[in-house]
Amino acid sequence: MPDNSLTSSESLPHAILRKYWGYEAFRGVQAEIINSILSGKDTLGLMPTGGGKSLTFQVPALCMEGLCLVITPLVALMRDQVQQLRRHNILAVDINGSMSSAEIERTLDNCIFGRNKLLYISPERLDSPLFQKRLQRMNVSFIAVDEAHCISQWGYDFRPSYLHIKEIRSILPHAPILALTATATPDTVTDICRQLGFRQGENVFRMSFERKNLHYEARFTENKPQQILQILDSTPGSAVIYTRSRESTVDIAQMLTEAGISAQHYHAGLPVTDRNLRQARWQTGEKRVMVATNAFGMGIDKPDVRLVIHIDPPSSLEAYFQEAGRAGRDGQEAWAILLHNRHDITRLQRHLTQEFPPKDFCRQIYDELAYFFQLPMGEGQDTTKEFNIGLFCRNFHHYPASVESALRILTQTGCITYREAEDSRSRLMFLVGRESLYHLRQLNAACDRVINALMRLYAGVFTEYVFIEESSVAELANAGEDDVYNILIELTRQRILSYIPHKSVPRIHYNQRRQESCHIRITPAIYEERKAIMERRLQAMTDYFSLPDTKRSLYLRRYFGDV
Repeated sequence: MPDNSLTSSESLPHAILRKYWGYEAFRGVQAEIINSILSGKDTLGLMPTGGGKSLTFQVPALCMEGLCLVITPLVALMRDQVQQLRRHNILAVDINGSMSSAEIERTLDNCIFGRNKLLYISPERLDSPLFQKRLQRMNVSFIAVDEAHCISQWGYDFRPSYLHIKEIRSILPHAPILALTATATPDTVTDICRQLGFRQGENVFRMSFERKNLHYEARFTENKPQQILQILDSTPGSAVIYTRSRESTVDIAQMLTEAGISAQHYHAGLPVTDRNLRQARWQTGEKRVMVATNAFGMGIDKPDVRLVIHIDPPSSLEAYFQEAGRAGRDGQEAWAILLHNRHDITRLQRHLTQEFPPKDFCRQIYDELAYFFQLPMGEGQDTTKEFNIGLFCRNFHHYPASVESALRILTQTGCITYREAEDSRSRLMFLVGRESLYHLRQLNAACDRVINALMRLYAGVFTEYVFIEESSVAELANAGEDDVYNILIELTRQRILSYIPHKSVPRIHYNQRRQESCHIRITPAIYEERKAIMERRLQAMTDYFSLPDTKRSLYLRRYFGDV
């Protein structure tokens, strides 16, 4: 078991930083944020991408008695940070959608018994009765809220589930809150403090948004692929190219490969194992260019990225600043280049219409959900249903983007909660005993190797479902992942085992009984006010196009209240 104990002389933040991370000094406002939370004050840290946000809660978590509760909406980042902490021999755990009920209860109990220093959860977990009951018995030192702008309607990525954080304060009245974000305007800062119920005397620390080594450019071009090739030819080093559509990631990566540039594509629709492999190839330098949607980048710690190119302008400067800021974290010269043409402003305006479909359309989607789930009037409260959005759109003749926007608006009314897709891990259990299996294994050499790998890798596979990694089975069985998948599907068909492949499925939770859609109140705060905020964001983004390159950095700093 890792040793997280420290002598009294070692319990200082600098000593912990040196012991676990090997750094001699904090950067920017890290020390001020840490000292503020150690003094018990509600604290907001504004730190640009690459500023070292995670250390501001990981270090004090080890300084203080008890458990640090970390709330983050980024499942991939959550798992990555937990793995990194464990490599440093720090006791950290997370709760995610791929865990069984027994695993979740066991993890929470271990937190009650003081066996962990950090517990990572998603904001959706906060309203779980099981979690709230266990939380009352935990010794929580403080609450860390990552991506804190998600709690504000002024923030560019408002998530209603974040509003439950304030309720948790009634369960943990003595635990201070540390809120962290890389992108917040002055209005958003004020709203974060209000929504989180910051107590009087709270501290707000801001790291400068200025990046002297990062050059911001915007180039008008009617031939974006040709411009990309010219930029990559003139600027060596690792690069990320952001685009809006999954199809475009494939097309651009193929174009670059054919031009002799080492590239690959990345989007949320790829299997988890495939995404991890592509990320590893890029981080080690095996692949120079990652062509990706905005699903790529959160928590990626690659300091030597020389180029971030945006083919499509994001819908807000907040999103752009965060993604562009992944370049030049090593302090060396780097470039963030935004490509635009005469059609992009029209696309941004269309995005506003898509994000705010008519209120009647939202109510129509509510009714059609009930037909889809065969949910009678007055039923469904506190039920959660898997939502096949593709099938829904085919049945009712809608575009997925408009349906998702309607679901997000309905979520804010409180009648339902739309939970976007979260990857679940593959599970497997043998349906026959060892003795029967022995005879079956003689039939096919490939099956024999896969079955043998399963038995060597996973204990208890004959008595209960266990989570598996197809990549590990493939490596031990000396087979391809596709071959392992096909073998497991065939063994399932023969009733030799039960294999449930990983999947990524959205969910709809009914907070209330189904009602007449005409009674659903879509208030100005939910619709008109938020639409006006988005209009201002889109205008700021389009204004950015027309600036001279020498003015872009100052424009961004002013937008975030840094000057």
